[in-house]
Amino acid sequence: MAYDLFIPEIWSARLLEHLDKTHVYAALMNRDYEGDIKAYGDTVRINQIGDVTIKDYDGSNIEDPEELDSEQQSLIIDQANYFNFQVKDIDNAQTNPKLMDAAMQRASYGMNDAVDQYLASLLAAGVATSNVLSDDDSPLTPSSVDEAYDCLVDLGVILSEANVPMLGRWVVIPPWFHGLLLKDDRFVGNGTDFNRGILQGGLVGAAAGFQIYLSNNVPNTDGTLYKVMAGTNAAGSFVEQLVELEGYRPEANFSDAVKGLHVYGAKVIQPTAIAVASCNKS
Repeated sequence: MAYDLFIPEIWSARLLEHLDKTHVYAALMNRDYEGDIKAYGDTVRINQIGDVTIKDYDGSNIEDPEELDSEQQSLIIDQANYFNFQVKDIDNAQTNPKLMDAAMQRASYGMNDAVDQYLASLLAAGVATSNVLSDDDSPLTPSSVDEAYDCLVDLGVILSEANVPMLGRWVVIPPWFHGLLLKDDRFVGNGTDFNRGILQGGLVGAAAGFQIYLSNNVPNTDGTLYKVMAGTNAAGSFVEQLVELEGYRPEANFSDAVKGLHVYGAKVIQPTAIAVASCNKS
């Protein structure tokens, strides 16, 4: 039978390759604990060390070493989705990269979209109260180039006041906000081809100390009150794993099928490493 020749490693590699290309929010979180999960329901323990006290030295004996405070957080793999599709001939799919790529690209796009919506909402809900530039009750309405750029500057100030490093800062914006920035000479874009940014995982340029990412999954309320978020990958951790991938022969059909199970989880571990502005489209 055709499915006897199914090679999971090949299909898995194709799927994960497309996931890497299309992630936006997932690519902006750290993946430090990804190797620690094997199944849905797993728990990842994240240890964080407290601050180290810096003391003056006067030449005499130094004090005994201090015991550092530590805090452990749990990241639970509580999200899962799957795909299950059929093709006429898996043998052909194995020898025809275009057919295999097309099948896995569609599967990865669907999974990526679900993951990024989940992560966007998670980050928006996890922002420290002190890092909210504007909320839904008093949103910003950037209607000009300067107002859009000023919003980014103000988000950067919030992060700086929270001692968030400049290195690696990102911000994710919706298309209409991107349109305003394109009219500003201070925005450094990645070329004139709009698709170039999408192929690079949403990266469309740089401005105000941020790498700018474009996404249609920016959290919003009925097309208004977009949560424009800025931060670094220290803000949250994300883990995912393709734990099951197999080919089989459906009993009620003359075809070969492939199904896979994708599990993931995420947690905001440093709420002050994110800043958010609720913005209305003018």
